[in-house]
Amino acid sequence: MAERMEISIAGDGSMRRPGRLNLRHILSSEHPLPWLFPVTAVLIAFGVYPLLYALWLSLHKRNPVTRLSVFDPDWNWVKILGDERVWNAIGNTYLYTGIAIFVELVLGLAIALLLDSDRKGYGVLRALMTLPLVVPPAVTGMMFLLMLDGSFGVLSRTLYALGLWSPAYPILATSSTALFGILLADIWQWTPFMVLIMMAGLRALPKEPFEAAAIDGASATQAFFRLTLPMLSRIIALAVLIRGVDLFRIYDYIKVMTEGGPGTATETLTAYAGTIYFKNADFPYASTIALLTLILLLITSAMFIKIFKVRF
Repeated sequence: MAERMEISIAGDGSMRRPGRLNLRHILSSEHPLPWLFPVTAVLIAFGVYPLLYALWLSLHKRNPVTRLSVFDPDWNWVKILGDERVWNAIGNTYLYTGIAIFVELVLGLAIALLLDSDRKGYGVLRALMTLPLVVPPAVTGMMFLLMLDGSFGVLSRTLYALGLWSPAYPILATSSTALFGILLADIWQWTPFMVLIMMAGLRALPKEPFEAAAIDGASATQAFFRLTLPMLSRIIALAVLIRGVDLFRIYDYIKVMTEGGPGTATETLTAYAGTIYFKNADFPYASTIALLTLILLLITSAMFIKIFKVRF
């Protein structure tokens, strides 16, 4: 006797078997789970799991002789408090982040004001501004490493020829200037990011207040400080916050250009964590430094949002 199979008719008139998943029905469903599952899986795999694993590693002490890790919850955290390189790295991280944000913001806003025009050719200039953003940071670091080389670097030799710098003090090989040499690479590559954000903010500003100010006889400087800046304050705060988070974990330029040197003059928290991880193979301590970086970043971001009243 042939087995009877029950067939039901779907809402769109198509035939489907009961108990079998209907792909078309799932994709047309208004339930959010089918759409959130891929994003959630990626977030767990590349966000939550590494964070929990780093936290688990930070609670262990690694024996350099046996290369085994034993559970010791406070070993790494106590070690951080007495590690002078950590405190030096914290100072370098905040110094690097502060200078880069300030310079990139000022240059980005100035260039955006210059390019905020619909005249012929300005569209091409705005498109060209995005070119540095597509260059990998490691490649940018190598470019500036060669240009700042004390013997044949084009930037260094130009400074020597103009009498602005002495060949006896190569920029990347001098403790007092190495960090600023790395900042040149960062500013060159990421100022266009600020330009794009400021351009979007300027294009979104209403024209009526500026027209009223012009009728009242306000100068361009007065309109900028009393209208443009206040109305751009939210955009500026968001740009600083986004860029600051990225700068706080700077690693590529430092690794390629100086590897934290000379000495520890350019060593940031992420650079120090990378040294501990790859050279010393002390995975628990490197994970602890990475977690410290995350904690400081969260605290700094929360303070910034609170002080400047950033609203999303």
